[in-house]
Amino acid sequence: MTTHHTDPAWVHGHAHEPNPAPPSPDTAFLVRLPNGKTLSWDVVDLLALSPTTVATCYIVSTGHSTSGPFTFTGVRLHDFLTQLLPVGEVWHTVDVISNDGFGTRLTRTDLLQEPAQRPALLAYTLDGQPLTRAQGLLRLIVPTETDDALRQVKWVAQIVVHRDAP
Repeated sequence: MTTHHTDPAWVHGHAHEPNPAPPSPDTAFLVRLPNGKTLSWDVVDLLALSPTTVATCYIVSTGHSTSGPFTFTGVRLHDFLTQLLPVGEVWHTVDVISNDGFGTRLTRTDLLQEPAQRPALLAYTLDGQPLTRAQGLLRLIVPTETDDALRQVKWVAQIVVHRDAP
């Protein structure tokens, strides 16, 4: 992923704390659409959508050792966005922002070029069990990322969809 100079300051950047305290146990998150509409979703709402499971995922995080392999289940981020947006709505980027301020930006092209068996997920289970508060409750998992987990967002609080390229 290319980071543009116009990207928000939080993209790939926040004060790194080795073991930050998890935020609230609330599993609700906001989705801001390009038309200005804001929707409130919850992990329970995601359970009604088609699940996808991806095995052999690793978390490689700055300041921590590699952990895994894990099996995550959730909703494909691209499918989630396609379901929310009106037919024919063109969007270019999506920001996934954590409750602790960390975030990442993915492009529509990023999501369309993912290997079919390893898509970006809004994950709600880890190894068949619901994610705990400490594990993130709802987290963005990008199985193709293998370096610093800079796209892996724990405690998803907001998803912001942008129509235009930055």
